[in-house]
Amino acid sequence: MSLASKQTSLLNSIAEYEKLLGTLTEEDFLCSPADGVWSYSEVYSHIFQANLGSSIALEKCINGTAIESYKSDHWLAWSILFFGRFPPGKIKAPKRIAAMVKKISREEAGNLIVKFKKRVSELYPQIKKASPAQKIQHPRLGLLNSTQWFRFIEIHTRHHQKQLQRILSC
Repeated sequence: MSLASKQTSLLNSIAEYEKLLGTLTEEDFLCSPADGVWSYSEVYSHIFQANLGSSIALEKCINGTAIESYKSDHWLAWSILFFGRFPPGKIKAPKRIAAMVKKISREEAGNLIVKFKKRVSELYPQIKKASPAQKIQHPRLGLLNSTQWFRFIEIHTRHHQKQLQRILSC
């Protein structure tokens, strides 16, 4: 998958998030379908906060302020990035990331989407110029370079679209 097609996929996913957001009432957006199941609000909070955090790692790789490493990819990172999806089954977010999840309003979600789209438009043109040896540690996947961070963001965003489809309105 080329970098351009990853960008197209990411932008299409973001458009789907925007479209869904426009169809939900504030009440439906905030409603938790069941104990231990995230609401739409919490999914939006997670995905866009995590993606903004990942964009910081991406930016450090682009700017050359990351770790220089020629170490080969962790097998899990390689398989996720190669196949373009997470392994089957439920994956719990790392505690640090899960602690950031909170209920946000539809307006806050919309603002996060705008902020994230702006970050993507600023960083995307610079990815090809980045050294593949500039890497930042991912909590589970090991060291990732700028192209890998961008691919991870795209996969992560698509993954949560499926979660949104599973949430039934209260």
